Formats: sequence, structure tokens, C-alpha cells
Amino acid sequence: MNIPLRFINRSKDLGASEVVLFQRNVIPDFDELAIAWKVIRYCGHGCLHPFVYSTETEVSIGDDYGNYSPRLSADDGDCFTVSAHPTGRGRITRDPVPAHGPTGSDIEVANRMRRGAVNVNAYSAGRLIAAKQAVAPGQKAVFRFTPMLWIAAVSQVQEGHALNSAVLSSENTEFVLSGVTSADIVMTGGGGGAEAEPLRFALENVVRR
Repeated sequence: MNIPLRFINRSKDLGASEVVLFQRNVIPDFDELAIAWKVIRYCGHGCLHPFVYSTETEVSIGDDYGNYSPRLSADDGDCFTVSAHPTGRGRITRDPVPAHGPTGSDIEVANRMRRGAVNVNAYSAGRLIAAKQAVAPGQKAVFRFTPMLWIAAVSQVQEGHALNSAVLSSENTEFVLSGVTSADIVMTGGGGGAEAEPLRFALENVVRR
């Protein structure tokens, strides 16, 4: 399901602030990277930035040379296998009858190759939303997403790149999008000097199904 959203800047920063939207895998892993899914820059006071969040997920594999497999749609409970292609490179396929199915809404990508690690990527609305690096043979990447987004004011963050610990540990706002068909994300606060206020984010004009 696609959920149209609009970021609206009503802050006193006059477009100087940058914000990042990201999602957290419900199953955290030490080697997994939290990704800057959407970065909004230079949105002036009173201006808006429309975008779409999708509850549908795609997965692919990649390597350290910048090569990626075609993306496959992934529903809750789907299991995928990475096996060796005749060329020796890995390829990802849907496993119709997995030996050990994933739990509940988990999406699993298992590396069944004899050798060679792969990077496993998850996408929402065509943008990278989560990644697990160097999944070795016999290991698997497990994703579980809920319809939630986090937003934070940032600097020097690139869309599609890993977020550093400072961003993840800083104050950020969580939005639950379950049952939402459209909404506005409004930023207020900001400014400089003695009258400066923390930037705040709120969900407004929410339409629910």
C-alpha cells in the first residue's frame, strides 16, 4: 500500500534545516545498517515536499563492486535463497517451500552458496531502507518491518547511506502509519539566538481508512 505524505516546513529555520526519514528493522542485528531512506533539504518556510511511503518491500543482493541483482517483491513470511549462478556469482530466488519457514511477518534471505558473502538490501518505494552486509554462507538476513517512520533533524547525511550512531541516538520522532492513507508531517520550532526552540515534528491532517 502506498501512503502519500507531505513534509511541511513551518519552522523558523527558513529552509536551512535538513531532515532524514528512516525505518528500523524490528529484528536488530549488530552487522545491519540503518539507512537514510529519505533526506529532505532546502525546503523553505511554508513550503512542502510530497513523497510516498510504501508498506510493500523489495529485496535484492549486491556485492562490494556496486553490482546488484534485480529486486524481488517480498511479502511478510517470504523466504529467499541465494545460490550460485553458473557464472559463479550469487543469485537470489524465492523459496516456495523453505525447510524452516520464517517466523510470522519475517522476511528471510538465506545464503546457501558454498563460498562468497553477499550484501542483502531491502527497499521501500524504490529507496533503500535497510541493509545487512557480508552475509556469509550458512547465514541469513532477517527483516521485519512495521508501518512506522522515524524523522530527525540532521546534517551531512546522504540518502541511501548508513546513519551514524549520533543520529540514531539523538532525539527523533516516531510516526505510526498503520491505518493511515495520507498525512502531513509538519516541522515547527527552530530559529536562532535566545529565542531558538528545538525542532519538532507532528503528524497532521491524517486521513485513515
